[in-house]
Amino acid sequence: MPISKYRIDTHLFFTNGEMIKLKYEDLLEESKASNVYVIENADFKSSADGLINGNVIGINRKIQSFCKRTCTLAEELGHYYTTVGNITGQSTVSDQKQELRARIWAYNKLIGLNGIVNAYQHGCHSLHDTADYLEVTEEFLLEALQYYRGKYGKYVTLDNYAIYFEPSLGVLELV
Repeated sequence: MPISKYRIDTHLFFTNGEMIKLKYEDLLEESKASNVYVIENADFKSSADGLINGNVIGINRKIQSFCKRTCTLAEELGHYYTTVGNITGQSTVSDQKQELRARIWAYNKLIGLNGIVNAYQHGCHSLHDTADYLEVTEEFLLEALQYYRGKYGKYVTLDNYAIYFEPSLGVLELV
């Protein structure tokens, strides 16, 4: 049975029960505006989720999860904006730093501190709920939280909120 979609407010509702927001579509629009071409069902010889060559991004056709596709596209856009040359080998410290810069770009694009606070405000109380709300995979969210913990330490304040990274993710509204 084909999947039907209906646009209501800022969400797309699929008849198979999966709900997604427009982050993936937003990334596609950003790609288009930046003259980056995205091949959404690329057939790779490698097991990579995504690859970029110049201004062409390929997303592996084997990725079925919409959240995984979103994370992959964001990271590849991060490469477009932040890396230079072929870094697929990861053989030098420079290559590894560029890989990290692309990931950080994706973390901030899809999650960021504001996203964590927004998830809290929308009643997300678990890692799974937060990842669903942010439309990212749990693995991607955990990696982002590890990065933020390394950058900010045990906690950081944002406006009237304290975001704790240790012992686990927690958000407190400051009075």
